[in-house]
Amino acid sequence: MIDANVIEEAKNILLKANKERAVEIAKAHLDGGGDPLALMNEAFIPGINAAGDLFGRGKLFLPELIQAADVMKAVTDLVNEKIDAESSQSQPKGTILLATVKGDVHDIGKCIVVSLMRANGFEVHDMGRDIATEDIIKEAVNVKADIIGTSALLSTTMKRQKDIEEALKAEGLRDRFKTIVGGAPVTPRWAARIGADAYAKDAQDGVMRVKELLAA
Repeated sequence: MIDANVIEEAKNILLKANKERAVEIAKAHLDGGGDPLALMNEAFIPGINAAGDLFGRGKLFLPELIQAADVMKAVTDLVNEKIDAESSQSQPKGTILLATVKGDVHDIGKCIVVSLMRANGFEVHDMGRDIATEDIIKEAVNVKADIIGTSALLSTTMKRQKDIEEALKAEGLRDRFKTIVGGAPVTPRWAARIGADAYAKDAQDGVMRVKELLAA
């Protein structure tokens, strides 16, 4: 359990876009032996969610939201480094390829997913954002992924998730991978419509769905 003062400060730091202080808090927690997953779940994820809520209500402007996301990414990178170092000696539970689809440059949600999946023992290959369909499939084959996960944060880029399903079928690879989709405009109905194996409403749900897909 993280101190309530740290949780409150994390929220304020994101809203004020104070990257230096955010990194300082994260390093202090991690270097002190603190749980990296708790740091994300209890402090910084609620903070970035609060920023998103304020943006949705018109009380935070887009440049401010982008700055908050940049601070969040800096913390997420530190957490991922810590998780990678701690899990390097253990056998991964499965190999997951994650990417934000072509035309979409929003990836803070995906970065959180990466952290939680690594914390749960999965080998995660994060391709980043604005990734073309053919590159996603090529890399999935290259790393021998069990699951391909894609994020789309815009309604205009959702169709790229459908493109991936169709390309996998066209190349005779659909049975080789399980697929999971997520993102703000994505719904269970969309996932079913395009033929994806699963839909994740958020990062924690994504971890659960991946576990279910690997156990199937």
